[in-house]
Amino acid sequence: MTRANVVRAVLAFAVLATSFYFAWSKPARLGLDLRGGTQIVLETQDSPTVKADRKSTDRAREVLQRRVDALGVAESSITRSGDRRLIVELPDVQDPAQAAATLGRIAQLTAHPVLPNTGKPAQGQRLIPDESGQQILIGPAALTGAGVGSASAVYDPQNIGGWAVNVDFKGGGGKTWERLTAKAACAAGDERRIAIVLDGKVISSPQVTGSVPCGVGITGGSTQITGSFGADEAKDLAALIEGGSLPVPVKVIEQRVIGPTLGDEAIDASARAAVIGIILTGLFIVAVYRIVGLLATVALAGYALISYAALVAVGATLTLPGLAGFVLAIGMAIDANVLAFERAREERAAAPGRGARAALAVGFDKAWSAIADSAVTTLLAGGLLFFLASGPVKGFGVTLTIGVLASLVSAMLLSRVLTDAAAARFPKLTRGRAGGLAGAGRIRRWLEESGPDLMKRGRLWLGISGLAVVIAVTGIFSRGLNFGVEFTGGRLVEYSTSRHVDIDAARAAVSDAGFPRAVVQTSGKDDISVRTSDLTNEQEKRIQDALAKEGGGAAKQRDELIGPSLGDELRKKALIALGVALLVQLAYLTIRFRWTFATGSVLAMFHDIAIVTGVFAWLGKPIDGVFLAALLTIIGYSVNDSVVVFDRVRELWGAEPKGRFAAIANRGVLQTVPRTINTGMGALFILAALAVLGGDSLRDFAIALLIGIVVGTYSSVFTATPIAVALERYAKAPPPQRKGGPSRRPARRSANDSGAVV
Repeated sequence: MTRANVVRAVLAFAVLATSFYFAWSKPARLGLDLRGGTQIVLETQDSPTVKADRKSTDRAREVLQRRVDALGVAESSITRSGDRRLIVELPDVQDPAQAAATLGRIAQLTAHPVLPNTGKPAQGQRLIPDESGQQILIGPAALTGAGVGSASAVYDPQNIGGWAVNVDFKGGGGKTWERLTAKAACAAGDERRIAIVLDGKVISSPQVTGSVPCGVGITGGSTQITGSFGADEAKDLAALIEGGSLPVPVKVIEQRVIGPTLGDEAIDASARAAVIGIILTGLFIVAVYRIVGLLATVALAGYALISYAALVAVGATLTLPGLAGFVLAIGMAIDANVLAFERAREERAAAPGRGARAALAVGFDKAWSAIADSAVTTLLAGGLLFFLASGPVKGFGVTLTIGVLASLVSAMLLSRVLTDAAAARFPKLTRGRAGGLAGAGRIRRWLEESGPDLMKRGRLWLGISGLAVVIAVTGIFSRGLNFGVEFTGGRLVEYSTSRHVDIDAARAAVSDAGFPRAVVQTSGKDDISVRTSDLTNEQEKRIQDALAKEGGGAAKQRDELIGPSLGDELRKKALIALGVALLVQLAYLTIRFRWTFATGSVLAMFHDIAIVTGVFAWLGKPIDGVFLAALLTIIGYSVNDSVVVFDRVRELWGAEPKGRFAAIANRGVLQTVPRTINTGMGALFILAALAVLGGDSLRDFAIALLIGIVVGTYSSVFTATPIAVALERYAKAPPPQRKGGPSRRPARRSANDSGAVV
């Protein structure tokens, strides 16, 4: 074993050992759509005295975190998004109304002396109803929330309501409270009371007991707020008091509630899809590449371990789209192996006497250019998802990025070490047909020797592509896009009924409840989703009651509230993400290849995006955040195919700079057909499993990518390459420099050395 392979083996062992440690020692952090709970997005608003900016939003986040901690929600999180937005995740919380009310209150706590009610308040005084509705006159605030240290809800059997809130003061708060109660103890009647006001409303106005001496007050640095509190009211009040007051008002602009049952189903569906997809992909790769295919499948299992360990190591939250991205990347991970093995086959065909080990070394080295370019373009898509998207789509960008990096480690490190060790230990076995690298298959030989001249009919292919785009765009403008609630704003609620309810009966029930314009659809097998532009909690309860009456009971599985401002922002981010993706891909490919190649790739990418969007428009499927994740993935996949084709065209052109470019491009297309088929089949197994086994969101995600892979495979051959051939007539740059390639054209092989048949 060479020194380089020894280093690779040591690195491979270190990576696997580290991955196993993290995978074993740290549990995955599940998002709310997998675990169940409530997500609330708050937007800070300007107040008369404080401007809502990054600094004030950070202060508001600290206050809200204290409130959430006081509510006792385990593993909650609050993160800032942008300058004025806060994303609050409350696992296992299924009552969003109560959570939103507690979090959204400004919670300015003040204590005031109660004055003789003359009916005419002087400056600094005001008339305000107490907790029983009786008007009282209060003076200026003597104590604010800044003097409060902690608060806790306690059960007090001596209190009429049973529950009270104990308050401990901090700093000078205790002395202030002592002076305030000392003055009240000297008064008589209502003037012995202290009004405790929260957000301009009297929550309690206890009377200083007769046991407190005049001029002395309540000492000890603590007090108890009594009133007609229930257990939940006392806990919420304690959380508000202890959390302090928000520096700026906050507004709820998005609210999502997902039942844990939905999360369990999503996890089970994705797990089944992953297992079935890996098994089918592994069987296919073994059937095509025999022994080296089996070793690549082992490396694929190592990829899954590395990806999962990386996710838990960085503390990434695994969301439903992120889980789909993780499963999808399993299929993409095989691409690098396919490229290397196909290169090794070419080397064996060009030099029949070369051993499998030497062919593999050359194959991995020569495949690196296409592998690196493919990885970079996919990473660009993942990066755009992370920086330009929001919500669960951002999680998809994280898992996609981790998946691409892990696939490089799997193919270029694990797979290379395993195949090299097998070739060194069993040279005769790996050199023969059982090794999987014994030259080209019959289809490849036919393509090499008698393949059709596809570029001769370049105008025909471009005409077909143009017609497909026209049909897609016609669907977009004639039928319109069914934007999901994430883009339009509004509220989406999903219910599970005890017995099956016909969709027409469900629509009639929702209409009779007072919502004739609500969009009522089936979701999954028996669930019903209701989407409308404006829906309060009371109105939502009416819809639930109507469906419960029709279906013998209705349980809320999902509840999403998104304000119009967030919908506008998501639309803008979607357009920005797509525009930036096109520009970044164009710039990168221009630098790496030629402007003609880059233009062909980007136009083919636009062709793929338009067709997938048009199909969804014709089918009436929702255009939501999950579709956006699929669309940006298609961008990466589409350009991957074009990169592999153009990488081969560049190599062939460099070896034959005076040749006719159309003929060279045609040869490059035909030589990459086996790789395209093998890689596409690997991804199709995963996506087919997702489409069949996944839920609604996973199914639409898989359908979009299935269409994208088929269209992307077509466009790399019949759109991108003909465009490059047409544009090269106007290019002035010289042919590329030769950077390597087979020493001679592949030799014709006998039928006894056909290798795997592709």
